[in-house]
Amino acid sequence: MNTVTTGTALMLLCGIAGAAYSGAASAATGNDEVPSVAIHYDRQSLDTDSGARTLYRRIVNAAAEVCPQQSSSSYIISDAVRRCRQEAVARAVMKIDNPHLAAVYAASSRIS
Repeated sequence: MNTVTTGTALMLLCGIAGAAYSGAASAATGNDEVPSVAIHYDRQSLDTDSGARTLYRRIVNAAAEVCPQQSSSSYIISDAVRRCRQEAVARAVMKIDNPHLAAVYAASSRIS
């Protein structure tokens, strides 16, 4: 079983996105704790398109957890949150380094 931690790969980016919500003073405190979500997966599941799509959905959901929308409207996502989520997904896909998963990501990126 393999694990990828989406938040760890995003330390700087989530820090920037978090600063937009909590103010510059908080960003200057040097707090290195960044939310992260560990995703456990079976490497063999990535041998199929179905398995890659399933893991991709889990990565997208994890990105939404580590880059939450702070407004009361869940329908309007801020640019900072959108960028944070896109970067989280891209880094997780790159870290896993699997051709099936990369193909799912590429196809999804063309749609988004």
